[in-house]
Amino acid sequence: MPDAATPSPEPRGPAGSSPASSGAAVPSTLARVLAFAAIVVAGACGGLIGWAVTDLQCDDGCTALAGVGALIGAVIAAGGVAIVAVLTLRAMTEWRTIDERQRRGPAPRG
Repeated sequence: MPDAATPSPEPRGPAGSSPASSGAAVPSTLARVLAFAAIVVAGACGGLIGWAVTDLQCDDGCTALAGVGALIGAVIAAGGVAIVAVLTLRAMTEWRTIDERQRRGPAPRG
């Protein structure tokens, strides 16, 4: 059984390099900022839609119920876009890694 004080080895990629040492392993800052902005915008839109749907169904100014509808709509919309954003960023990283491997050529066998 490994000792708790012993740090676990750093994960290694297929070529033996750590993911953190490779510049291609991290999506660009612009891509991450755009993904974050898309999540925020989707949350705001989902909140507006949730509020509007709940407000239209209520006759006597149900502000608390409309607020709950807005919150639920915002969470669902932001969550859905967040999933798509993470998958997109992962795909971009994979494409960059594949492109980098193709540019370097085949790995030496030995």
